[in-house]
Amino acid sequence: MCRRTHFRLSMAKKEISLEQVVYTLSMIVELLTEDEKRLLLENLKIQQLRKNELAYKDGDLPRDMLCVVTGKLKIFKDGVSGRSQLIRVLKPVSFTGHRAYFADEIHHTSAAALEATTIIRIPLNILTQIIQQNAKLAWFFIKDLSVRLGTANERTVSLTQKHVRGRLAEAILFLRDTYGLEEDGCTLSIYLSREDMANMSNMTTSNAIRTLSAFAQEKLIAIDGRKIKLINVPELEKINKFG
Repeated sequence: MCRRTHFRLSMAKKEISLEQVVYTLSMIVELLTEDEKRLLLENLKIQQLRKNELAYKDGDLPRDMLCVVTGKLKIFKDGVSGRSQLIRVLKPVSFTGHRAYFADEIHHTSAAALEATTIIRIPLNILTQIIQQNAKLAWFFIKDLSVRLGTANERTVSLTQKHVRGRLAEAILFLRDTYGLEEDGCTLSIYLSREDMANMSNMTTSNAIRTLSAFAQEKLIAIDGRKIKLINVPELEKINKFG
């Protein structure tokens, strides 16, 4: 194991310890030999992103795999009409940036901080070097990418076949299942703008606003700014199921 040290965040006076890094990356680190751990930890970098700051952009060459430590990172794609499509939101501990490298492509999406976010950057040439000699780590990423492909396929069907209400209900329930609820057990613990909700549901912002208002009038949810409180989950699940 490499010497005990600290890694400074690039844009803050705070520090994150080696122990915190190892804990965050535990699902990877536990698969490595001591030499592989040392190689990984000696080459990673830590960065703090401001809200809306880009981690990488569409067209960039992939150089690092990113791991979210704190905060949330949104992955999005700018469409031909200028409207952004929100693809997913990453929470701790999630990885991104490696698919394009493995496919020998440029990035076809952009990643930006949804709020103040801390990320770990792992050079992809170092990661590839370890994967080539570590079958367990290779299988970890094969499974990770396979699960994501399955989820993306399901989302594609939903976004093209469901009506507006079904798509928005699905988005709300997806946010609940992915990011959880606040201490009241009802309020989503992620606060998205109406535009992001619309992009996530493949609809215009005006349609998202109207549908959210309709859900509120039907007492399925309660809205307070960007906060969404779930009131009638069974009915939301019914709308999601039947589209």
